[in-house]
Amino acid sequence: MTTTAPPRPTGSAPPRAARKRAVLLGRAPQDTPAGFWTYLFLAVTALFAAFPLYWMFVISTSSDEATSQLPPVVIPGDQFLVNLDEVFSLQDVYFAASLVNSVIVATVVTASVLFFCSLAGFAFAKLRFRGSRALLLFVILTLTVPNQLGVVALYIVMGKLGWNGTLLAVIVPGLVTAFGVFYMRQFIVNTVPDELVESARVDGATTMRVYWNIVLPAVRPALAVLGLLTFVATWNDFQWPLITLNGTDYPTSMVAISDLASGNYVIYRRVLAGAFVATVPLLIMLVIGGRQIVRGIMEGAVKS
Repeated sequence: MTTTAPPRPTGSAPPRAARKRAVLLGRAPQDTPAGFWTYLFLAVTALFAAFPLYWMFVISTSSDEATSQLPPVVIPGDQFLVNLDEVFSLQDVYFAASLVNSVIVATVVTASVLFFCSLAGFAFAKLRFRGSRALLLFVILTLTVPNQLGVVALYIVMGKLGWNGTLLAVIVPGLVTAFGVFYMRQFIVNTVPDELVESARVDGATTMRVYWNIVLPAVRPALAVLGLLTFVATWNDFQWPLITLNGTDYPTSMVAISDLASGNYVIYRRVLAGAFVATVPLLIMLVIGGRQIVRGIMEGAVKS
């Protein structure tokens, strides 16, 4: 006696490939529509997340009285240009130079991390060499060591090289990261098939050609995610630039903001005006790379 499978009812769950495409394109699967409470929760969460940035802008456009006013001021004032002029004209803060330095440091570090971490991730994922597992384990273990433990040793090394007080002391230690190597390795393992690499080798492609022509195009979403995370982390880094650039004419934006907040009397409208200006590049990065970031996260989370 033979049995036949019942016909698939109309409106059932989409196949796996269609479901994956829907997730990658930012659309919810057909069988799990977002309801009213979901959108309400997301809207409230977005408001809570955006309010500190909005209030920072409000204070940066207001006078000194607005910082201590109760209830708090929620409407922007008309003093934004005045406050910015004070921030950029302070002789001992070098705020304009600090923004330029932050752009240089964050751009160089991000480009270096994307290249070296993707190259090392490709080596760990697709190349076979002696000691690769032990070396990868060592890279992962370095993630468990807090950065604060290496500050003294790093300061001594930078002093021996004569780099303390220069941007090289901020750039060189961040040229490659253990997180970036591990992240790219995992993404390449799940994205680039071994057969594709082997077929390229049969056609005579060198290792660097395989990396440049096959691996890099396949991992662009992951590069976007890693690039944004690296740029934001480098831009917001405060402890090490404060230590190595303290008292110099080459601060980064976070060090300059701390200089605005120093002294016996803190003028918060200046501090928040500088903080708002320093936040604008990060917002621009989010707007430019938002779609690639979501796609990269989804591709890393959804299996084929």
